[in-house]
Amino acid sequence: MTAVCGVVLAAGEGQRLRPLTETLPKALCPVGNVALLDRALARLAALGLTGPAGVAVNACYLGDQVVRHVGDRAHLSVEPGDPVGTSGGVGRLKGWIDGRGALVGNADAYLADPARDPGKDVAALLDGWSGETVRMLTKPNRPGETGGFSGRRFTGFSLLPWRYVRDLGTGHSNLVRTVWRPAEAEGALELINYEGVYIDTGTPADYLRANLHAANGSVLIDPSASVSGTVTESVVGPGARVGGSITRCVVWPGAEVAAGESLTDCIRAPGGVTVLV
Repeated sequence: MTAVCGVVLAAGEGQRLRPLTETLPKALCPVGNVALLDRALARLAALGLTGPAGVAVNACYLGDQVVRHVGDRAHLSVEPGDPVGTSGGVGRLKGWIDGRGALVGNADAYLADPARDPGKDVAALLDGWSGETVRMLTKPNRPGETGGFSGRRFTGFSLLPWRYVRDLGTGHSNLVRTVWRPAEAEGALELINYEGVYIDTGTPADYLRANLHAANGSVLIDPSASVSGTVTESVVGPGARVGGSITRCVVWPGAEVAAGESLTDCIRAPGGVTVLV
């Protein structure tokens, strides 16, 4: 079997999630009290892709936080200046990838396998792979949705052969332009079906939806949180304090909902930052 490494793209600014991402990079935003980046690393670890030799993470926006968070768990590629996009991010890692196939995932992709088995869904990308084709994890387009690839939409992970990776530049570009569409034109794009739940957490509404899915229709409260109010279908992070009432909300680590407050369908971050959905 062709040697494969893992790459998690975590350099993005998360502009659509502002003001939540003004002080925290999108990749570190918690879903179900687990940073999105950690979810991606766990998915790759389930496939045996771990450590600085097996998995890489790129960083740019608030990159020092990503670097500290990852530590020695992965090889780190820190992009100077502005993020260089998904293609540029992989291109900057060519020396590290070094002839291997690259299993590339977006840190902001929330995936939940039907069996809740991390890695099982992404493993389908590797099964029987020739090492020559580009593979993409996909779901059918939603009703009325256009675009995508042969009526299917990308769900967070793709598998790139070295023959495509070796030609990637390091300037700003995206994998749609440099890999996926060229592979499609060549007849070398394989679309792998994903039967689980996929949510692109790029907007506050979808970010909240991913958290509520992680809570499985119930409440998810970190043991270190303090709750004297009412919590319904919500996620409460470590060290958070809830004295009021929340329904379908996410309360970030260290954030507070004061007694007398009543929040519905929103995200509360430290400093009283509140994003209504």
